[in-house]
Amino acid sequence: MPSYEKIFTNNKEWVQSKLNADADFFEKLAKDQNPEYLYIGCSDSRVPANEIMGLEPGDVFVHRNVANLVCSIDLNVMAVINYAVRHLEVKHVVVCGHYNCGGVKAAMQPKDLGILNPWLRNIRDVYRLHKEELNSITSEGDRYNRLVELNVQEQCINVIKLASVQQQFVKNGYPRVHGWVFDLKTGLLKDLNLDFEKILHDIQEIYNLTDSNWQLK
Repeated sequence: MPSYEKIFTNNKEWVQSKLNADADFFEKLAKDQNPEYLYIGCSDSRVPANEIMGLEPGDVFVHRNVANLVCSIDLNVMAVINYAVRHLEVKHVVVCGHYNCGGVKAAMQPKDLGILNPWLRNIRDVYRLHKEELNSITSEGDRYNRLVELNVQEQCINVIKLASVQQQFVKNGYPRVHGWVFDLKTGLLKDLNLDFEKILHDIQEIYNLTDSNWQLK
């Protein structure tokens, strides 16, 4: 790991590499942002959003927290989603988890974790919703990986429940919501291929916040 001072040397080298490729890079970067993606990921230091997607600064609006959760009472993630969807008009909202997630693993343990308890309760609720499937998996490692996937799925559903997402989709045909998992052992992204339109249709009886009688057919 580089020393604190080395970080600034690295920064200067990075700036020079960008200028060598495009002398106007930072001038363009400073003008505005128009990302197509909102990425909601885990705070884990091993999962850098832009790098794993192969995208440049300005391409991805990013929010990260422990275990990539989307909680309706978390004003941070709610503000990020609202801004990205209503003002930046992103085309895609991605919730990206990763295998070997410490937050998910902690939630699987029957332990009092202090201040983490209310946060990890959201993952424990995912386990409760899917306990029959999860309890049928005999391998602890496979059960752990499956909970990572199901947690991503449930957070995507939480995104789809939001008025901003529903209303913008009715108006523009986007954003669409996607669930991914990053595999630390291979470096590859796995698309869970969630059916966004089916999920939206299925939750509309309770969560239709489009201010209209619109319903996805």
